[in-house]
Parts: sequence; structure tokens; C-alpha cells
Amino acid sequence: MSPQSESDSLVPLGVRFMLLSALGFALMSACVKLVGKYGIPLFEIVAARALVSLIISYLDVKRKKISIWGHNKKWLFARGAVGTVALMCVYYSVTTLPLAAATILQYVHPVFTALLAVIFLKERVQFATLICIVLCLLGLFTMVQPGMDSGVDYHLPLFSVGIALLGAFGSAIAYVIVRKLSRSEDSSVIIFYFPLVALPVSVILMGKDFVWPDLHLTLVLVLVGIFTQVGQYGLTRAMQTQTAGKASAYSYIQIVFSGLIGVWVFHEVPSVWTYIGGGLIVSGALINVFGPQLRFLRRT
Repeated sequence: MSPQSESDSLVPLGVRFMLLSALGFALMSACVKLVGKYGIPLFEIVAARALVSLIISYLDVKRKKISIWGHNKKWLFARGAVGTVALMCVYYSVTTLPLAAATILQYVHPVFTALLAVIFLKERVQFATLICIVLCLLGLFTMVQPGMDSGVDYHLPLFSVGIALLGAFGSAIAYVIVRKLSRSEDSSVIIFYFPLVALPVSVILMGKDFVWPDLHLTLVLVLVGIFTQVGQYGLTRAMQTQTAGKASAYSYIQIVFSGLIGVWVFHEVPSVWTYIGGGLIVSGALINVFGPQLRFLRRT
């Protein structure tokens, strides 16, 4: 397809890659939830995911004929460590919360990213970001508050919600580190360090809790790693072919994919509070993405 025909396409290439990424991550979460229901321990799921990702990432780095160790090893290992903790939190929330709710809570990370930027990068908080923070907090309260009322037939475990938010916080830290590393490191090397740290850490934490999976569960565990790579590949290509704002905006389709999978596979019907709270969180995040652009357009 020629560049001209590509630009005239109804769905731009970057958007298609972002949809592929969202679908990959949604299917990854579904596989994590599925094996969790069959009694596979959390750390074993993380180890399986890390093993598959480590092999694929290693082959990718070797394909590019570059050093697997990179230049800034301290920050590369820090990215791997923070990413590992965040991944464990995300997987725990996926296995203990409805799939749609767990996915929505992951998208609170713009709040944490903004706060980290103020503290460590000395950036000023824009008005759009303030609106994002307020809407995200309102959405979070809307999702959780009904569970505090015993008279309402709706409940999200507060501990699981807290772990999900910790995962979002870890993701925000990882994002800031990746942004720093992108100035000196190849993206494949950055991705490689994630499973390089996650695999030994998860194996140590797993200890003697290893459960031998049957052939069916082994395949699903492998798919966790494969779908993760699909999501990361789509995200990387989307960022290369689309502006960051537009690409990240389309990533929220993952919530739709996860909601549909939750209903179809796990028979989870999100409550009205999940819809309302999720709508507030997504609206805040989209305002954070497009608010500065709209302000710039008004000035021009």
C-alpha cells in the first residue's frame, strides 16, 4: 500500500496498531484471569509471562545486532524492578476484580504521572491535568463508594482496588523512567530488562508454591506472554506512526475489549457504578490528552 493510499485510509495505520495493542493487552488480562481461576499462583503466572517475554525480547535484540545490556544499566534495572512490582499488582487486581473494573483502574496512572512530573521533573501542572485529577478521583470514589454501603448489592474489594492503584502508580513511575531511557537506549533493550528482572524475582517469590499446569493451562500461560508482546509491538508501532496524544487516546478501547471479554468468557456484568466511575476516569484522561492541544488551536 502506497503512503498516499495509507493516508487516505478510513482507519489510519497508527490507529490500527493502537487497536491491535489494546486487543493484545485485553487478551493478556483475560488469560491471566483464566489461569488464576484454575489455581495457578500469581507469581507463577508472572514467571511464565516473563520467561516467554525474555525469549522473544532476547531474539529481537539479537536480530537488531545490538548489545543486550544497553548503556545506563542502573536505570534499566530500575525500570525492570518497578515494572515487575507494577505487573504483579496488575495481575493480582485482574484475578480478584471484574476484568472491566481492573482495566479501568489501570488508567488512573495519568494522575500519578502528573504528580511525579511535578515532584521530580519540576513541571507545572496544566489546567487540563487538574481536571483529569479531579475526574479520576471522582470516578474512583464512584466505583468504590457503593461497596462501603452494605445496603447496596455491589462490592469491589477495597484491598484489591488498593493493589490496582499501586499497580497504576508503578506504571506511572515506569513510564517516567522509560521516557528518560528513550534518549539513550533502544526500545528493544528497555523491553528486554523488564522480564530479565521479573523472571528471577517471581521465581524466588514463588518458592515451593509451583503448580504443574496441564497442557491446556500451559498453552494459556504461553499466550499470556505472546499477547503481551503483541500489545507492546502494537503500542510501539502506534507511537512511531501516530502522535502520542492520539495513540494514547485510542488505547482506552482496551476497556471496551476487556468489558466484552468479561461478559462473554467470565459472565461478568459491570454494575452501573462501574460504568459511571469508568466514564469519569476515561473522560479525565482524554481531557488530559487533548486539553493542551485544544488550547493551542484556540490561540492559533
